[in-house]
Amino acid sequence: MYNVPPPTNVESIKKLADTQPPPKNFYELQLNSVVATKRAIADGYKLLEVEFPPLPSNVLEMDDVSSSDVAATNLNLALDFAKAFAENEYSIAIMLPDEAEQEIIMEKVGTTADPFPGVKISSLRRSEDGDNRIFKPEQVFLSLFGGRSSGAIKAIDGVTMYVIIIASAQELPDVEELHELDPNAVIVMYNLKLDVLRGDIGNPAFPPKELHDRFLSQVKPVYYLRTRQYSRSTPTPPFIVNYQGCLFRSYPGNFQTLLDVGDGRAYRRILGNKFRPPLGVFKAQLTNSLKVDGTIQEESDVLNFLRTGYKTTTWWEEKRENASDAWRT
Repeated sequence: MYNVPPPTNVESIKKLADTQPPPKNFYELQLNSVVATKRAIADGYKLLEVEFPPLPSNVLEMDDVSSSDVAATNLNLALDFAKAFAENEYSIAIMLPDEAEQEIIMEKVGTTADPFPGVKISSLRRSEDGDNRIFKPEQVFLSLFGGRSSGAIKAIDGVTMYVIIIASAQELPDVEELHELDPNAVIVMYNLKLDVLRGDIGNPAFPPKELHDRFLSQVKPVYYLRTRQYSRSTPTPPFIVNYQGCLFRSYPGNFQTLLDVGDGRAYRRILGNKFRPPLGVFKAQLTNSLKVDGTIQEESDVLNFLRTGYKTTTWWEEKRENASDAWRT
């Protein structure tokens, strides 16, 4: 059921992907993310990003939902994703940061290291001496100076695709090292929130910004669904306007700016972007659409500047001399 029909008309596939609506449920999301990933692989891409909320937004906001709950959900989703490729003769390894986290999350999910034919669960860092510490000060130290793992990162013989889950910014150099060790394998960054992790890069005790330029900028977003909520004051009733939307991309389509018009269930397409818009630009696109339909009133240039400031992009969203454009196209 996951098989992708061979492309017969590249232009028609692109046109359909440009206006493809967001999924209505997780089943549809899984099908579509697999299709988009397969198309990107067929086009020769090996560093890929699949990003979407792993749980409904109302569930993620609940106080009793822990990080381990989200991690377990991501493992279950990654297993379904991996099975779709194992059916097509891929050998898949779902990679957690280290052996300790691997054991904890597998126990929570109730699975083994070999859950399905062609699919295994492993870890980026694998020790030979039983050192399974979750926090490793030496790892942080090495990341500070762009150091290698001294053999802790190991490629897995026969694996053709790695699916990376629940890695932090400090573990991204491990993913880069895995790519260097096994450059022919496909690596999928699965629900890592790379946008958030990039924001940590360059801070004390985190990898340097060069990591984005030489590695993360090469990661192609092939299935990307990010929702955002905003509010804006108005001089007339209701005085506060709450609105939300999503930035959505299914490869090889454009990045679509979509305004939520139905409590997260229906979206109006505002426009398509050939290049992934910075988050500040995405917000402006949603806001401008509300001005057009009269939901929000136009403001003077001065008031608009006070709301938005002079800078609407983060450092990694700007054009950087040594960085690839793959992450934004």
